[in-house]
Amino acid sequence: MKQLLILSGKGGTGKTTIASGLIKLAEVKAYADCDVDAPNLHLSINQNTDPHVSDFYGLDLANINKETCILCGKCFDNCRFHAIKFDEYYEVDPYACEGCSVCEYICPVNAITMKERVIGVTKVYSNYHVFSTAQLRMGSGNSGLLVTEVKKGLAPYKNKCNLSIIDGSPGIGCPVIASISGVDMILVVAEPSLSGYHDMLRIIKTSHGFPSIVSVCVNKCDLNKKLTDDIINYCTENKIPFLGTLPFDERVLETINNGLTIADMDSPLKHDLEEILEKILNILDLKGDKNL
Repeated sequence: MKQLLILSGKGGTGKTTIASGLIKLAEVKAYADCDVDAPNLHLSINQNTDPHVSDFYGLDLANINKETCILCGKCFDNCRFHAIKFDEYYEVDPYACEGCSVCEYICPVNAITMKERVIGVTKVYSNYHVFSTAQLRMGSGNSGLLVTEVKKGLAPYKNKCNLSIIDGSPGIGCPVIASISGVDMILVVAEPSLSGYHDMLRIIKTSHGFPSIVSVCVNKCDLNKKLTDDIINYCTENKIPFLGTLPFDERVLETINNGLTIADMDSPLKHDLEEILEKILNILDLKGDKNL
């Protein structure tokens, strides 16, 4: 099973909008949402089954037994993350604790123990297809590890279909790097703005550290034709496959709010997305494959 990852380098480019449209057009049986901080692919790709939900554990959380604590202050003095607070007694700030266990190690009366901490959940919907997603708890870290768990959720369909589509996170941080690892092709969704152009360059540079094929398309291309041309010229000069442009369409917002995708629209936008999908399948050598 080949994996196509949709990235953007920044939020708001229409990455999820395009990902959901490609999923619908290609009728893929395996897809995932790796934007674990703010997943929203499920809003456009409705599920008719209950998911299998599993807790996801991060680093352990320090816990201070107030009855045992002798208020010596060693934990407070040695916590480099400033996660120990004092107000009549010592307690741990769960948002600041990194689970390093130094406080447990130095406590002279063993008043501190490390306890498991649930920092998110994974959800896998499975019937005739599989949809893997997750939600990280607010303020929690380790989103890269959770992204890896989301991708593992597609494993049962590895030999049942030939293409999976993954909606990645914005930016270039840890969750994006975890999303890129192991995928066959990356589609960078750029927008014709100064920040969009700059962040496209950042995500392309990040992607070059991996063996994945990197390609680009421009969403809302008619909002700034000069920058759209600049993006196309950059791709041409650097031998990056440019797959096409998508125009701005005010009806997209209403379509998404109704729980549909741009593949459900009667619009030139759908035709343009079909051409992008055809090029993707050509690059992945999947054109004509009936088992997507």
